[in-house]
Amino acid sequence: MMQFFKTAKAWTRINPRFLPFADVATADLPLSRLLRLSLFQVTVGMAATLLIGTLNRVMIVEMGMSAWMVALMVALPLIFAPFRALIGYRSDTHRSILGWKRVPYIWIGTWLQFGGLAIMPFALILLSGDTHWPTWFSYIASAVAFLLVGAGMQTTQTAGLALATDLAEPKNRPRVVAMMYVMLLVGMVVSGIVFSLLLKPFTQVQLVQVIQGAASVTLLLNLIALWKQEVRQPHKTHPSIERPAFSESWKAFMAMPQVKRFLIMLGLGTIAFSMQDVILEPYGGEILGLSVSATSLLTALISGGSLLAFVLSARWLVKGINAYRIASIGLLIGLLAFTSVIFSEPLNSASLFRVGAFLIGFSGGLFAVSTLTIAMSIEQENMTGMVIGAWGAVTATCSGIGMSIGGVIRDGVSTLATSGAIGPVLNGAGTGYSVVYHIEIYLLFATLVALGPLVASRHQRSVSGIKKFGLADFPG
Repeated sequence: MMQFFKTAKAWTRINPRFLPFADVATADLPLSRLLRLSLFQVTVGMAATLLIGTLNRVMIVEMGMSAWMVALMVALPLIFAPFRALIGYRSDTHRSILGWKRVPYIWIGTWLQFGGLAIMPFALILLSGDTHWPTWFSYIASAVAFLLVGAGMQTTQTAGLALATDLAEPKNRPRVVAMMYVMLLVGMVVSGIVFSLLLKPFTQVQLVQVIQGAASVTLLLNLIALWKQEVRQPHKTHPSIERPAFSESWKAFMAMPQVKRFLIMLGLGTIAFSMQDVILEPYGGEILGLSVSATSLLTALISGGSLLAFVLSARWLVKGINAYRIASIGLLIGLLAFTSVIFSEPLNSASLFRVGAFLIGFSGGLFAVSTLTIAMSIEQENMTGMVIGAWGAVTATCSGIGMSIGGVIRDGVSTLATSGAIGPVLNGAGTGYSVVYHIEIYLLFATLVALGPLVASRHQRSVSGIKKFGLADFPG
């Protein structure tokens, strides 16, 4: 812990030109404190990489589970996503004589995430069949583990982003929250690389150790992140203070101009980018013959593309390019990304597949960053948590829907293809995957249709005048 603080202090002495987000630091909120707070995003990114980038491949390829079953398992953590707006609202209006609003929710989320990861190895052992317990019990145990991780991730991230927004000055809030988003990507990139190295060669014992290690790291980093972050203000959290009902706050939020269309567009785009999440690594393993180590590295590749997208979008926002237009660019590049993945099978090109994976991360990153920017431009007094929660609820819920649908469609079409029901030309294991990727392309077009009126709306002007976003001063 001491080494971390020394490193953070050393960073503060570096020229701000070479240190992104250094300009958002203030006397009350130094950069070292911001970096420490952002560690909760690192743990969320680590958990996401483990679930989506590693375990789904292992359960489908090494454990021989059906893709639809794995898709439902991986999507279970997102079952709490619709409640993110409620979690944000509760943290906005939390009543406590201790004076904390956000910390209790972050801490509860941390323990839920830790608990889920702690019992997950035992659930996987039951799923492998190496037990005398009945099969139905293994599914229940696995579901509980995935649900705990999901509840922890959703709660921690919602309350954590709201706390970051509270701590920052109003003019710096979008950039501070953006910094948290970057740290999420950093957590995914680093953990993807680490998991790839630790699982080479792959063994079940090694997988158990990796998951248990992730649980321990989660608890440690979140403890460091929370230490002396939120100031106690009992006068704002006293139980006697009246609070508006959630229904009233939500009604006021939905009545704002273009909010409904924005959420619809956000949902369609998220589904379009998420359907491949649970099948991309299995596609590389089953169709292109990539190893577990190689497919685990795909998550780092995708996250790296997202991080590059964030850098470029930051520069574009500084130049006055509208966030809605950046979202449209992301959608158009997404068309190219999925096309590359589709053609990697007939060309038997792992390189083209990796290019497609990188472009998926890049295009999805542009879309995610731009929509986050739009959400943060929505200013409502005492509704910070709920606005962030609404954005997170839609993205996470639609991610779960997309992953589940993707897995079901892949299994259904693959069964028909391999049985010869749809003709000899399509009789192959790759047909199910290809259909999913084609559907994603169609959904991207639908998202562009929904986005069109927003680009020309009055609301878009409010998100086109952002002067500095935090990463615009990256060297080079």
